[in-house]
Parts: sequence; structure tokens; C-alpha cells
Amino acid sequence: MGVLSGKSAVVTGASSGMGWEIVKLFVKEGASVAAVARRKERLEKLALELAGEEGRVEIYPGDISLQEVNNGMIDFAVEKFGKLDILVNNAGIMDDMSPVGSFSEEKLEKVFSVNVFGPFYAYKKAVQVFLEQGNGGSIISIASEGAKKTCAGAVYCASKAAVASLSRNTAYMYMKEGIRSNAIIAGGFKTEIASAMGMPNMDGYQRIQPVLGTAPAPGDPSEIAKACLFLASDQAAYISGAELAVDGGWCAS
Repeated sequence: MGVLSGKSAVVTGASSGMGWEIVKLFVKEGASVAAVARRKERLEKLALELAGEEGRVEIYPGDISLQEVNNGMIDFAVEKFGKLDILVNNAGIMDDMSPVGSFSEEKLEKVFSVNVFGPFYAYKKAVQVFLEQGNGGSIISIASEGAKKTCAGAVYCASKAAVASLSRNTAYMYMKEGIRSNAIIAGGFKTEIASAMGMPNMDGYQRIQPVLGTAPAPGDPSEIAKACLFLASDQAAYISGAELAVDGGWCAS
């Protein structure tokens, strides 16, 4: 039996990169997972790939920047699996590297809607379900070294700092109810997030080069999945409010 046998989870941003690997590992370790992303065809491919594993996948296509999608994905998991044990807020997008003096209002709204508002809605709904169930729960959010250092634009860095702060606040507020909340501080990984960014703001991009120059080679997204598995498992039952750096040592620079 896998370490997540009998557990149910919701994973956002599941159609590629870290989310794809998180769903794969969770299912192989016995979890029932609601895989959430906008690209339905990619979710269907993921579910087909995992057919026959110990756990199971149910797909939930949707845009997690919308509150109704966040509410819906949690309700969907409870309906399909009978309960919710784990929420992984993984979905995220990059800004264009702009410093605060030149960011666009459009980029601010778009990045915060996905990176901040989406997790806020998901946390709220998941905590409500956890409280109703009465036996705790685990929330894991993928933050970034951008929450700690200037390795992207002002908008992205601020959004990931907000996620890390939300994770800590939730851990403290619901400590007595056994609701655990942890953040993973991710470094650079081989995912689609950078390629989806488009043309960067060259002023900002040049300004952050000294920080980017200290980064190790990009990691494989499966490393994030392994960290999520640990934090979601009973082996991490006494860990809450933590910020786990998974960055190849970049945090030490």
C-alpha cells in the first residue's frame, strides 16, 4: 500500500510540469486525486496514463482564478471521494520581469488572479470542509524563491510572498483543529512557466541577472512532487507553517 492509500486530494495546475508530476506520484502512492487545470485534453491524457495505478484520477477542467471553480473543485472531490484530505495549490503563472516602476495593470490583475486570489479561494473552501469533517487536513502551496529574493518581476515576487504568508497564517489560525499548512519554496524547474511568459521586460530582466546568475541548473519537476508527498503524508503530521526550500541550494546564496 502506498503512503497516501485512502487519502483524497485536489491538485491544481495538473496539466503539466509540477502539477502533472504531483498527481502522478500521489496516485501511484494510493491517493484519489481531483486533477484541476484549464486544458481538458491534457487532463484526460494524464488520467489515461495513470489507469491501473493504486489510486485514481478524476479530472476537473477549470480556471482556478475564479472563485466558483475553486469551490466547485473541492465539492467535486468530496462528491467523488467522500471526503477531502489534501489540497495542493500548484497552479501559477509568471510575470514579464517588470520592476514596480513599469508593470502593467493587466499583468498585475492576471498574475494575482491566478497566483493569489485562486489560492485564497481554495484555502477558504478547503478549510471550511476540513472543519466540517472534524479531522484536520493538509494544504500545500507551491511558492517560489521569488518570495525571498528578486529573481523575477515585482508582480510575481509579491504574489509568491503572499502565498507563503497565507500558508503561515493558516497554519497558526487552525493549529488547534489539526489543519496543517505548508509552503514549498521552489527554485528553477524545467516547466512551461517561463516559456509561457512571452517577451520579458528587458529593463527588469537585466536588473535581476546578478540573482539569476547564482541559480543552479533547473531541477526536474518530480523533485517538487516528492516534497509534496512527504508534506501530505502522515510522516509530516507534526509539520505545519513550514517553508521547505526545494531549489538545489539556491536559498543558500
